[in-house]
Amino acid sequence: MKKEMLFYLSVIAISAITGAAAMYITVGSIDAETTPQTSIIDSEAAFRQNPVTDAHFASQVVSTEYPDLTYAAENAVKAVVNIEATVSVAGRGFERDPFFEFFGYPQGYGSTPRERRAGGSGVIISEDGYIVTNNHVIENASKLRVKLHDGRAYDAEIIGSDPATDVALIKIDASGLPTLPFGSSDDLRLGEWVLAIGYPMELQSTITAGIVSAKARRLGALDNSGGIESFIQTDAAVNPGNSGGALVNTRGELVGINTIIKTSTGSYVGYSFAVPETIVRKIVIDLKESGVVQRAVLGVSFRAVDQQFIDEAGEMLNIDKIGGMYVASVSEGGAASEAGIRKGDVITAIDGVDVNDSAIFLEQIGKRRPGDAITLSVRRGDKELTLKATLQNRAGETSLLSRETVDVVAELGAKLKNVPTSVCRELDIRGGVQVESVKRGGLLERCRVKEGYIITHINDKPIYGVDDLDRLNQSITSIDGIYPNGRASSYTIM
Repeated sequence: MKKEMLFYLSVIAISAITGAAAMYITVGSIDAETTPQTSIIDSEAAFRQNPVTDAHFASQVVSTEYPDLTYAAENAVKAVVNIEATVSVAGRGFERDPFFEFFGYPQGYGSTPRERRAGGSGVIISEDGYIVTNNHVIENASKLRVKLHDGRAYDAEIIGSDPATDVALIKIDASGLPTLPFGSSDDLRLGEWVLAIGYPMELQSTITAGIVSAKARRLGALDNSGGIESFIQTDAAVNPGNSGGALVNTRGELVGINTIIKTSTGSYVGYSFAVPETIVRKIVIDLKESGVVQRAVLGVSFRAVDQQFIDEAGEMLNIDKIGGMYVASVSEGGAASEAGIRKGDVITAIDGVDVNDSAIFLEQIGKRRPGDAITLSVRRGDKELTLKATLQNRAGETSLLSRETVDVVAELGAKLKNVPTSVCRELDIRGGVQVESVKRGGLLERCRVKEGYIITHINDKPIYGVDDLDRLNQSITSIDGIYPNGRASSYTIM
């Protein structure tokens, strides 16, 4: 009997302890649930007082789930294509032919040109077959083959490209194609979810997700002196083959073109970069409408006013406030000069957008055309000024260029001929165009180029003969070549 009583007492004691513990856990759970409810109520009250600043905060408190990316993914993937580029590779440097070397020809002369295939991605932006991609995907391609998401394949032609932004426009002969609408890269927020869509590593349509981890990132990755870099940085996985593919927001809109990764291995290690939609859209319109990029110029040289600037030159220049672009020089007769900008001014904003970084400054100018009017916020000593400027082209005019106006031969201002084979052998070059005479007022005269000079590259593109000049549709920014005596000379046109 005593044993039974002890057993029942033990059961009662255990039940009491368990009940108390359960009550504690239940109270704790309720407290955990009521805490965010209180925050939501507080946020709603604050929202009623200040709906502009607190609406986003209130929504973030309420939402605790990941965004639904299925709509954006399933629709956007239909407009992303695979691009296969066939590139002819010269035999020189790949083979040695003793027969030709015996007769004094350069190493590799006479070896058979080879073809290699390169891959990338692209985005359909119009139902009639216009596709945007990267310049480096289609550069030097002799043939382009585009494969759609549904398996159809087409040959493509190059409409135009821009190495300065690494953007290119191609076209296939098709209609009724699925398209991807442009969104707004300006509206992207840090931490916002995005999708990267493309054809990486020979895989079919592939979608990865990440967040916007930085904007206006400048890397020095574009291999040209006039490169415009203001990349969107994300942690969406991007690998070789993704180049030219889509960066898409949660609404399924194109906000960037995936371009490069920052890696020491050749594969994705956490950082990928895209050309923002503001620049992509502008370049595409230029190439589609006129066949050439309408590059706007403000006419200043500048440097960001950061801590290093303050430490090095702040006291001497009487500048002690970080922010903006210090104007180091002003081109006479340029847009800035006409607007009243002076050397020593600090440009703090363009059309209300703060320009505290050179990448942001370049993007704000790069997304505009000659003839566009902009409003500049300027700090001059203790004064804050607002000045109006009308952007110009490289020729110092506000008019737009056309394909006809960018006649490379006319722009060079010279009588040209193909370089004789004997001269190529003697100088160990594959080809070029030689200057027979220089015309007055032309680019070569302004650069003080002499007769006999052999042009081997224009805008970093190889020139093997006069026919190659017809394939250039951009204003000349650089010329490389060699004189018959073997002296190499390069010219940069600003």
